Amino acid sequence: MKIQFAKHEMPTAGALAVAVADERKLAASATLADRLSKGAVGRALAVSRFKGRVDELLQILAPGELKLDRVLLYGVGAPATLDPLVAEAIGGRLVAHANGVGETSLSIAIDPISGSKVGAAEFAARVAQGARLRSYRFDKYRTKEKPEQKPSVKKLTIMVEDPAAAKRAYEPLERLADGIVFTRDLVAEPANVIYPESLAAAAKQLARLGVEVEVLGEAQMKKLGMGALLGVGQGSERDSRLVVMQWNGLPASRKKPPVAFIGKGVTFDTGGISIKPAAGMEEMKWDMGGAGAVIGAMKALAGRKAKANVVGVVGLVENMPSGTAQRPGDVVRSMSGQTIEVINTDAEGRLVLADALWYTQQRFKPQLMIDLATLTGAIMVALGQVQAGLFSNNDQLAERLLGVGRAEGELLWRMPLGDAYDKLINSDIADVKNVGGRYGGSITAAQFLQRFVNNTPWAHLDIAGMAWSDKDAPTVPKGATGYGIRILNRLVAQHYEER
Repeated sequence: MKIQFAKHEMPTAGALAVAVADERKLAASATLADRLSKGAVGRALAVSRFKGRVDELLQILAPGELKLDRVLLYGVGAPATLDPLVAEAIGGRLVAHANGVGETSLSIAIDPISGSKVGAAEFAARVAQGARLRSYRFDKYRTKEKPEQKPSVKKLTIMVEDPAAAKRAYEPLERLADGIVFTRDLVAEPANVIYPESLAAAAKQLARLGVEVEVLGEAQMKKLGMGALLGVGQGSERDSRLVVMQWNGLPASRKKPPVAFIGKGVTFDTGGISIKPAAGMEEMKWDMGGAGAVIGAMKALAGRKAKANVVGVVGLVENMPSGTAQRPGDVVRSMSGQTIEVINTDAEGRLVLADALWYTQQRFKPQLMIDLATLTGAIMVALGQVQAGLFSNNDQLAERLLGVGRAEGELLWRMPLGDAYDKLINSDIADVKNVGGRYGGSITAAQFLQRFVNNTPWAHLDIAGMAWSDKDAPTVPKGATGYGIRILNRLVAQHYEER
């Protein structure tokens, strides 16, 4: 789908979308469409339940004298509540509807909304962003679809008074969308296509944007003492990898410690010897969603040339049962020197992150670390698929993450940490065990990770419920979501980027 910005002009084909505010208040383009259609818009409103709320859409087919297939009335709600996320949702709903009815060309008219804090240029850019994100589709393996089953919209025109300003506002959003789409593709791929070596190769593509990418193999990790990470992958025929991505957006003269993002990249998780039930195991291809988010965030930051130094580190393994797999009861030595009793081989992501976190803080001395991981089913029991769990040893960092999460529509809920939880993972024969019992599973997992951050300001985002969606949302179609990229991108932009 091609997206373009243009000045207001009544299209002569396809579909036209015009705004209606709360209580059926027509925006300028809607008023014009009503006049040119000889009152078709007003008549349709009069016989409908459409009120102009933000989640409403009304379709008018073959509207009067207009040479259009249809006019779409989209609600913007009360002007005072119109914000960028509402605008994105509007764009997503409109393009989804147009695809659903087989339209090939969609024009969306953006008018200034009196009483709104969002200007027309930003409104237009956000509508375009929402349309781009919702139009995503992973269909490379579908070979027998009928034409009517495929998305139909080929051209999207956003009409606004100052298209140049709208295009400027859209440029950084487009780079953000590039990162999200890249991650959605990686997470959606099956495990016979995305495994540690191939995921590392995908990360190498970021070098085209100026990201320095290193890939550590098993021999290098063994030399570094990464027994925790390597233990997870020892049952697989696929070699494990550690990928290091550096974006140096500040001049060399500005030697500022980087912001560091660390991702869990279990490209397929059978559970190992503690094997998972067969039902639903195919979904474990997305257990690399945290690593995918870090790679996507690095792509977005480099794409928009963020003025910050950022490091991304992802530990990539495949957790398989075999004659060489680690067993429940094994003890491994992590890079930190701490020994870990492996009680359950299906609590593997924390073992990967333990070495990745230690490596990151030892090598880069970052000003902060944030890890993202599809870590526990327990967080889904607590928060469902509405919010991700946030754990942190630093109140300022936690508050910043909560704030950017709200602003980007990727919600976080802060969960507790404490000595009482930490005692639950003390081992009888090693320094720590990798599970802490039946209760508070997401908390004890975070406590485990905290033992490897060495007092660096740190936050852990448990995104197990958020990396994949089983239903459509306005800007997120069913499937891989790319959750977390918006949070990391805005956190850097708002708090750690040079002005």
